[in-house]
Amino acid sequence: MTEATAPRTNTYTQQTAPTIYYQVAMPKPETHLFEVTLRLVDYSSPILDLKLPVWTPGSYLVREYAKNLQDFAAFSNDKPLSWQKISKNHWQVETSYISEVIIHYRIFANELSVRTNHLDSSHGYFNGAALFFRILGWEREPIQVSIIPPHPEWKTTTSLPPVRQKVNIFCALDFDTLVDSPFEIGTHQLHHFEVLGKPHELAIWGKGNFQLQQMIADIGKIIEVEARMFGGLPYQRYVFILHLLAQAYGGLEHKDCCSLIYQRFGFRDRDKYERFIQLVAHEFFHLWNVKRIRPKALEVFDYDQENYTSSLWFCEGTTSYYDLLIPFRAGIYDAKSFLNNLSKEISRHETTPGRKVQSLAESSFDSWIKLYRQDANSGNSQISYYLKGEMVSLLLDLLIRSRHRNQKSLDDVMLQMWHQFGTDEIGYTPEELQEVIEFIAGMDLTDFFNSYIDQTEDLPFNEYLEPFGLELVEEKDEEPYLGVKVSSEHGREVIKFVEASSPAQLAGIDSADELVAIDGLRVTANGLSDRLKDYQPKDIIQVTIFHQDELHTLPVTLASPRVKKYHIRPVENPSPTQKENFAGWLGVPLTTLR
Repeated sequence: MTEATAPRTNTYTQQTAPTIYYQVAMPKPETHLFEVTLRLVDYSSPILDLKLPVWTPGSYLVREYAKNLQDFAAFSNDKPLSWQKISKNHWQVETSYISEVIIHYRIFANELSVRTNHLDSSHGYFNGAALFFRILGWEREPIQVSIIPPHPEWKTTTSLPPVRQKVNIFCALDFDTLVDSPFEIGTHQLHHFEVLGKPHELAIWGKGNFQLQQMIADIGKIIEVEARMFGGLPYQRYVFILHLLAQAYGGLEHKDCCSLIYQRFGFRDRDKYERFIQLVAHEFFHLWNVKRIRPKALEVFDYDQENYTSSLWFCEGTTSYYDLLIPFRAGIYDAKSFLNNLSKEISRHETTPGRKVQSLAESSFDSWIKLYRQDANSGNSQISYYLKGEMVSLLLDLLIRSRHRNQKSLDDVMLQMWHQFGTDEIGYTPEELQEVIEFIAGMDLTDFFNSYIDQTEDLPFNEYLEPFGLELVEEKDEEPYLGVKVSSEHGREVIKFVEASSPAQLAGIDSADELVAIDGLRVTANGLSDRLKDYQPKDIIQVTIFHQDELHTLPVTLASPRVKKYHIRPVENPSPTQKENFAGWLGVPLTTLR
């Protein structure tokens, strides 16, 4: 590396675009190092600016991918070129009008998630944002990618089209497309199937207890239901990449593919399998909502910093509502299961104290610093835009359906957003989103948006459920309220969360404290609930803890039991209109829930 005193500005704009080639090799996968070569042909500017993205679309956190880059070098005709690092993710190379430039670097890849890179002796997986440089000024040029597997039996799966008559060489339309196209390289299972006349692929890395034919059949049902909703499939080919691990969950959407990660033995148990299908439905729904229907702030990606929007509640929360609804419409589970799943989500929302502190719009905007950076106080101060967005989407769907006797619904909002913004990939503003919803609803929703999106007012579930013959009922704990969550960790009972203004917090108990005893008798995380059942509200108990290695015994006054979960159930003696509304929403009689 040759140091320069100050960064140079590339003021020269060449008329002819360079040809851009990437080669990704992995000669020693056990080292977790991808060896990347960038080759530019017919490059004629005096300065080459290279930037590695700091985040990847769909995952709203600055992840500093450049931290994994090492061994950067620049050459032309086997001679080293002078270069300097301008910032954490910006490299600048002096090219002096050289026609061919070669950049070598390595990327350490030992984090297996849907948004990072992983390489070991069993496979290689990478995301474009975490591996490839953005070449400033030439982001819209096509990019060719050549994969060099370490073993001849390793194959490559990606949504990028292959270069004709070439092996392991693919072409991206531009840098955005390259970022949007993850690669799976190895000996993974690869299954081909067709849905609605279009080819689909399922690449599975890892062993698990899935039933392949059932999985493919159910994925096909998801595809068909969502395609009907939007009037067809906006791609020519689609790839599902599935990684199976001992304990894992997640997904990341792309235009023509998605990456999924799930627990390897999570397919035999019915509840766990339904959760997997909901994950598939969620990520597949994103190929419309987010990848093509997206906020104005995400219309053109800025890969160097946060891209702020207050509309992530619609991107993710509305998608979360549909990931419960789509499997039901596909016949994978029945109405009772759908409402049970919905009850669980309502319970999570209503038992999160942070819903009274952070608004839905604020949760969306602050995703970059809060949702993916949980700490001991997050539960008290935050609400997930996935979760509350899902709840608000439920209310909007019920509102529109009730007002229009099921002749209109949230489906019509999605279809209008698709035609107005998605087909041409024009970003929408928060105001335009509200206008579309109001247009479909046929009413002014200013108060609704002010109360439930911009502010933190309680969501009136029963008001919206009642026209459909349903009600939300609460179930309280049997034991008096202490206000802590405890986990057993390596023989210690660690307090993970202390609810704001709870008896525990008021007594001075803190997260990360070790719970030792109640009234002089040892207590465990598993036994805490049963121990508290021996007491009554307003009883004073002596709680012994270790706080920063010091032993303390604190008096705690227990409070009345709190609601621990909620259930949706049919109302007594539903009216004909309620029965009609329910049948119009879910397509089955209300009596099926009895």
